[in-house]
Amino acid sequence: MSRTDSALPDLTGTVVLVTGASGGIGAGVAGRFAAAGAAVVLHHHRNRTAAEDLADQISADGGSATLLGADLTDEAACHDLIVRATAWRGRLDTLINNAGIQPVLPLEQTTAADWRQILDANLTSAVCCTQAAARAMPDGGSVIHIASIEGTHPATGHAHYSASKAALIMFARSAALEYGPRGIRVNTVSPGLIHRPDLTETWPAGIARWHAAAPLHRLGHPDDIGNACVFLASPLASWITGHNLVVDGGVSTHPTW
Repeated sequence: MSRTDSALPDLTGTVVLVTGASGGIGAGVAGRFAAAGAAVVLHHHRNRTAAEDLADQISADGGSATLLGADLTDEAACHDLIVRATAWRGRLDTLINNAGIQPVLPLEQTTAADWRQILDANLTSAVCCTQAAARAMPDGGSVIHIASIEGTHPATGHAHYSASKAALIMFARSAALEYGPRGIRVNTVSPGLIHRPDLTETWPAGIARWHAAAPLHRLGHPDDIGNACVFLASPLASWITGHNLVVDGGVSTHPTW
């Protein structure tokens, strides 16, 4: 197990847990940590097959990965996941809170149950995993939440999603304040629109608007988010905590008037 991409910081000997690693962004993040030399714990919930495929790919590239399943809407399962992840190599250096959902639902149709469901999946799970991870990092470490530019720029039909991501950004700042004296850094990465295989066919108008608005004129790639996370987890970011790193190709700079 060694770093396979010399452009990345060297994280050889460290262990990272990526929640929601069976999804697009999660897989991209896990792949970049593996390329940086880290041993990667791939969390999955419903899509074990995708996680297995990712683990096989990491192994084929010379990396090290293991799979752990858990329903992170359950507090006890969050704590158990951290315990199992730490036991794999006897340490946990980085936690990536990536697991979450993104339903589209008009606000007037959103029930209290809908609201609680997305908060449990996107926010409470990250809170519980962070609490448990902090106990597993006696010598310090890094916690990174995957939020969204919708945490500061809401979209129609995403009131509950945007609220959960805004709360996640503020939670990171609060956790950074409390855990900093223990050497634990807590930051957030807020992606813009990230490419997925079906996006061109399902939302061509949205892609066209994005290309027109983003100064870099392209969608993001899961690796872009992974690179940002590797940086924040590395010694290069040793004096960065409580920060929200926006990775959106510059689209947030575009005037809306």
